[in-house]
Amino acid sequence: MQLSGRNQLPGEIIEIKKGDVVSEVVIQVGEHQIAGVITTTSVERMKLKVGDHVTALIKATEVSFIK
Repeated sequence: MQLSGRNQLPGEIIEIKKGDVVSEVVIQVGEHQIAGVITTTSVERMKLKVGDHVTALIKATEVSFIK
């Protein structure tokens, strides 16, 4: 499989908040947490659960930095 997203962050799922249509998935990446919203259908199709190791693929046209 080839992907065009360059920002790939491996982590472990620490929380899933399932909704009727979309679900929030939170992963621990080192000392940081990343939350993303995906369809609940995708959560179920992928059989995601707390403790799973996944990779967050972030493809954004805009990134902001704070110093």
